[in-house]
Amino acid sequence: MAILLTGNEAVARGAWEAGVGAAFGYPGTPSTEILENLSLHKDDVYLEWSPNEKVAFEAACGASYAGARTIVTMKHVGLNVAADPLMTLSYVGSQGGMLICVADDPGQHSSQNEQDSRHYARFAKIPVLEPADSAEALAYMRYGFELSERHRVPVMIRLTTRVSHSRSLVETGARTAPNAVGFERNPSRFCPLPVWGREMRKKVEARLADLKSEAERSPLNRIEMGSRSLGIIAEGLAYNYVKDVFPEASVLKLGWAWPFPDALIREFAASVDRLAIVEENEDILEEHVRAMGIDCEGRNLLSGVGELSEGKLIAFRTALESAENGTQATAGAGAIPAPVPEAADLPARPPVLCPGCPHRGLFFALTKHDVLVTGDIGCYSLAVFPPLSRTDTILCMGGGFSVAQGIDKAGEKKRVVGVVGDSTFFHSGITGLIDVVYNKGKSVLVVLDNRTTAMTGHQDHPGTGATLMGEKTEALSIEEIGRACGMKTVSTVNPYNLAETERAVSGALAKDEPSLIVTRAPCPLRTRSNVGKRRAIDASKCKSCQACVKLGCPAIEAPEKGKPPRISAELCAGCGLCDQVCAFGAIAEVTE
Repeated sequence: MAILLTGNEAVARGAWEAGVGAAFGYPGTPSTEILENLSLHKDDVYLEWSPNEKVAFEAACGASYAGARTIVTMKHVGLNVAADPLMTLSYVGSQGGMLICVADDPGQHSSQNEQDSRHYARFAKIPVLEPADSAEALAYMRYGFELSERHRVPVMIRLTTRVSHSRSLVETGARTAPNAVGFERNPSRFCPLPVWGREMRKKVEARLADLKSEAERSPLNRIEMGSRSLGIIAEGLAYNYVKDVFPEASVLKLGWAWPFPDALIREFAASVDRLAIVEENEDILEEHVRAMGIDCEGRNLLSGVGELSEGKLIAFRTALESAENGTQATAGAGAIPAPVPEAADLPARPPVLCPGCPHRGLFFALTKHDVLVTGDIGCYSLAVFPPLSRTDTILCMGGGFSVAQGIDKAGEKKRVVGVVGDSTFFHSGITGLIDVVYNKGKSVLVVLDNRTTAMTGHQDHPGTGATLMGEKTEALSIEEIGRACGMKTVSTVNPYNLAETERAVSGALAKDEPSLIVTRAPCPLRTRSNVGKRRAIDASKCKSCQACVKLGCPAIEAPEKGKPPRISAELCAGCGLCDQVCAFGAIAEVTE
């Protein structure tokens, strides 16, 4: 039956159809929906949101060792966290099929950088399959498990934002019976101590040669001959853009993205007059083709910065024609559709904390102090923007605490406040807290606990008391973990109470020792309810001092300078922060 699925939904469906027995991951856009959709089959599959990607990867290894087919999901920066077990698993190898589903984010739609996960696969010497659409995403999952078990190797399924979140028709099928589970003790197989690890190293090279040979014959790679005047090699999503913009060209489509099928590449290159490489992000394929001694066009005419688009490919076609003819050729002579407007053509819409966001109270309190604030990855990253402007650094998950310690120990005179979210605290903030305590730092550490993993769509974590399987479990206490790690001063505040929050911040900054503050209030978007009664401004009492506007709440509108602000009834979540900052009593609850 054909149904319309996103790439992430298709990956989940493909895993289920292939008989996956266990699935692990950490939520991160654009990969999050894979496990969320697979959880619809929780009667057939064990699933969990792990504290971080490293833990998820290691748990997936264990499930594979026991013989189960397993997947682990993450975004590209999550693979950085999981790199340690990845490199060693390449030596040990999988038992039950293991697929590493990594979603790269070209264009940085929801990420702090651009990365190309093919680098990791090449580094670890494991194969990469790169689907171009949802139908291939499902098919490659089934193929990937078979490939993994055939060679006892983990296989990377590389997705990108557009493949993960775009929809296309998919033919679905029945579920394959899961593997029998039973771990067989064999230390020389599973323990890469030097005496055995050296032999594993040799097997990695032999396996890579076998994988290269199989890539030559794989149905995932195919030649589509058109005009011999131009041939294009493309992987994954790039193939779709090539077919749209170069409909007449010959194409070598690589669904098996690494290791490369060298013989097939040579055959294709020899069959065309001119060769071009189209790939997103890094020029890994082009670099390899050039190393083979084959002349080609690519990065000299097509930038690797940002994601591919139809407009980029039309410009690439124009550049190819200009380079060939020595003229300013036009793109396609009417055969190519006009490009879709780029984001730059749209009106600017600065990102802001949502109306009623509990994080706003903490950052507003910090505006009262001359401190440095080291932030982290989450909704609260938005506090970097005016009018709050209360975040000075953002590095990576957990870095809010660790960077604070580094600045403090470097001799900075100002006090430093390190901020992480609740999910980030469990992900990699605990180790930073330990560092501050153990090495006698004095930073004020804040955990913004809104009872969910908000930025990626409200997933559960070890502090929420629920699992991905929908089961109730122990809700770990951030405060008790802090005390267990040696933090002597720990306080919990309601961030909607500005006076309470400001007292906690002032008290912590007055101490010549580290402190932990936990601000706790649930995200209104997850509870799907207002915090309280909506507010309104009495224009007769308002002095237009703009104090409420400085909260940065999108519900508070300042139409013209010198005129009273107003509060949007549609947006107001009733948090009450605005009436706490108003010195003239001009803001009050609306009586329905």
